[in-house]
Amino acid sequence: MSKYKMSTKCVQSGYRPGNGEPRQIPIIQSTTFKYDTSEEMGKLFDLEATGYFYSRLQNPTNDFVAAKIADMEGGTAAMLTSSGQAANFFALFNICSCGDHIVASSTIYGGTFNLISVTMAKMGITATFVSPDCTEDELNEAFQENTKVVFGETIANPALTVLDIEKFAKAAHVHGVPLIVDNTFATPINCRPFEWGADIVTHSTTKYMDGHGAAVGGAIVDSGNFDWMAHADKFPGLCTPDDSYHGITYAEKFGKEGAFITKCTVQLMRDLGTVQSPQSAFILNLGLESLHVRMPRHCENGKAVAEFLQSHPKVDYVNYCDLPDDKYYELAQKYLPNGSCGVVSFGLKGGRTAAEIFMENLNIAAIETHVADARTCCLNPATSTHRQMNDEQLKEAGVPAELIRISCGIEDKEDLISDISQALDCIP
Repeated sequence: MSKYKMSTKCVQSGYRPGNGEPRQIPIIQSTTFKYDTSEEMGKLFDLEATGYFYSRLQNPTNDFVAAKIADMEGGTAAMLTSSGQAANFFALFNICSCGDHIVASSTIYGGTFNLISVTMAKMGITATFVSPDCTEDELNEAFQENTKVVFGETIANPALTVLDIEKFAKAAHVHGVPLIVDNTFATPINCRPFEWGADIVTHSTTKYMDGHGAAVGGAIVDSGNFDWMAHADKFPGLCTPDDSYHGITYAEKFGKEGAFITKCTVQLMRDLGTVQSPQSAFILNLGLESLHVRMPRHCENGKAVAEFLQSHPKVDYVNYCDLPDDKYYELAQKYLPNGSCGVVSFGLKGGRTAAEIFMENLNIAAIETHVADARTCCLNPATSTHRQMNDEQLKEAGVPAELIRISCGIEDKEDLISDISQALDCIP
């Protein structure tokens, strides 16, 4: 449905029922699928035919929803995973192995920072973290002969830095590697990274895409633009025969449009099994159907709260890229002209103690590790999602100890501001 507007894609894309078939996406709650002959099933195992044989690899419900997300992002192929963390790991590990190197923005979600800097390091994959504000020269200096990928977030969680996608894409392509962008906070409603040069997009669908705190999940979308065979020496996993699939070379057999997701599915999902359940995929699709309606409301509320906080005497600073004096305002106008997201981060003049008092006195906003939900929630990342970082790393990641992240839901903005105001009044 590429010719249609985004709002139509949110509702209609991915699944088109035939005559007499269910109007809603069916939940195929089955682990396995029956065939009449071994020959038919054998063709599936040889990747000579399309179909389903075991839900750890593929499931029709999941594929319907993945196809919708691919269409929304403007990609050629997509897959669902059990979580956003799984999506980022799969996207990176699909092209990196022991001895390889990653260039990543330093202001990324703490869990992803830990994934790259600690867990993947144990697998022999090293990384260099660069400021999203680095110059082109500084960015290029981060590359090594063994660099295989560049990674960043459209809007960083919770630092709220805005990635200069074109700058990072240009550097990645000069060095013959793809750019992976986590587009969780912006969603394809507000930014489509492929239009700015990104090659692969990931999502924690748990956030805005689901939007109701109902189902954990992730997604990977391939643009189909990166020419793996043009850099075959860098990507042997995609460009040389895979002995575990009878010598198939993914980039040759499935082309630019399908090689990455096919390998990620039949190799990584086969072996690591972080599959999203069909029930979760069904719930995710319900969220996608209203995403184009909810995102403008999140942005409206986020901006109203940010403006209020900016004018409050007890607030030291506010990070929200839609504010004209924000450091990332110009980049936001370029990449996010219709709004960014509903997440605002700010620091109180009273530091960590004031932050604790403020959060304890909120009535509407709940203290949660969640974010990007229909209901407003609040968090001090330094003591929760980013607690694995030391103070120096917290500052480098843009999440100092006093930082509060508030995720504005779709409630009435005046009620949100009133609740925030009374909580601020409780600070001595």
